[in-house]
Amino acid sequence: MVLGCSLVMETGVRLAANNGYLPAPFTCRDYLHRMQAYRLTGGAIVSGSFQAFGQSYLLAALTELGPGFVGVTQIPASTTDDEILALDRAGIRAMRFNLKRGGSEDIRHLDRLARRVHELAGWHVELYADSRELAPIYPLLRALPALSIDHLGLSGEGFPTLLRLAEHGARVKATGFSRVGFDVAQALKDLYHANPEALMFGTDLPSTRAPKPYEDADFGLVIETLGLKGAEQVFYANAAKFYRLSPETLR
Repeated sequence: MVLGCSLVMETGVRLAANNGYLPAPFTCRDYLHRMQAYRLTGGAIVSGSFQAFGQSYLLAALTELGPGFVGVTQIPASTTDDEILALDRAGIRAMRFNLKRGGSEDIRHLDRLARRVHELAGWHVELYADSRELAPIYPLLRALPALSIDHLGLSGEGFPTLLRLAEHGARVKATGFSRVGFDVAQALKDLYHANPEALMFGTDLPSTRAPKPYEDADFGLVIETLGLKGAEQVFYANAAKFYRLSPETLR
């Protein structure tokens, strides 16, 4: 199965403190040990705010974890076409704008850069944002070629905007359940009803700055809420399709 979002940090890499915060090390070995009870065939490794525009940690993690894993990185607007294509060959499949924590490119570059990476390498753009921030830029987001939004949008107040985006093709990470301020099960039902292809489950490990780390009960909640057929889409099929992972890669 594909877990739609996991953060893996490699030790020995210089990190950029975010508002004075630096996380404890969490390596690929730590991640695989935590997930040893799962039938894990792949996933997406996502850049955090404290990793800024560095790529060495992400490329090292992709090499260690193998071809079933892809990367979501942060790049500056000045990144060249050749650099983007080299990252694509290494397994990067998306770029992230971190509106919540910073550490990524400024949002004024969102439209141009999202279209550029999609046209050049087929990447989508990922937003880590409170859904209350989405309404003012809804027309821009609606027009993007491919979009995903982290952690169920975090806020109940902005959830209607998130739901509208899902109805029109945006993907939503079913991750970080302890981070959100609303009923997770109801949100899963609403998003799945709006677009069965929208939800992509992830562990959010190592759950940096979350009120509670990932629990196996989060996995169970998806099955209880959506049933086995819906859970299969959310755990595997939706992410495999969106991240362009072939069945051969995920064996």
